[in-house]
Amino acid sequence: MSDVVNNLGNKIIVSVQAEGKEPLNRPEHLLALSNSVISGGAGGLRLCGIKNISYISKAIDVPILGLTKLDPTPFNYLDSVYITATMKELKDLLKTKIDFIAIDGTPRPRADNSTLKEQIGLIKKEEKIAVCDVSTFEEGVNAAAFGADIISTTLSGYTRETRYKVNEGPDFELLEELIHELPVPVIMEGRIWEPDDVKHAFDLGAFAVVIGTAITRPQIITKRFVSAIPQPKSLSP
Repeated sequence: MSDVVNNLGNKIIVSVQAEGKEPLNRPEHLLALSNSVISGGAGGLRLCGIKNISYISKAIDVPILGLTKLDPTPFNYLDSVYITATMKELKDLLKTKIDFIAIDGTPRPRADNSTLKEQIGLIKKEEKIAVCDVSTFEEGVNAAAFGADIISTTLSGYTRETRYKVNEGPDFELLEELIHELPVPVIMEGRIWEPDDVKHAFDLGAFAVVIGTAITRPQIITKRFVSAIPQPKSLSP
């Protein structure tokens, strides 16, 4: 397992995801996007959905961090688990044969009342790598104690306790705290927009960096530029 984990070390992982009625939300489109980012140097992918993972994993040869999400995202997403939310979804992920399984690493309630410890236990039983998405230092410590192989800062800004961080840029403070305390690799994920963010994360000791929206969500990327258009000046009467 250590060799498999090390394959992601010092790499950029690109989150290739689309939701709902977005034009890219088809397996063949996401495969094309995956091949594009791999040609640009991505060393791994973060993919969502059994259908997408099964389709794309047959055609690429970089590591995949796989997850599922409740669809639609629950209105109370700040308070409940929506990433790999049940044991059934976890078992379906394990059938895809990918090595890295991403789960919610917070103590929030799961849809089937399963627990984080049970989910990590099943992943380890199947000899796969448990990647726990957390939002706080305490959650990271707890997940590692349960046997998580990798901790990721993914959920900083997406829980009730951390929602104020959602507009504050990457959570480098959380990254640094986790790196200093935990004996397992720590991935930086969340609100990475600039190359300097990537450099800073690796300078702090990140094992890998996940980038999503800034690369793979064209509608949001475009909106970011459109919002910079100066508003026309009103003519004086």
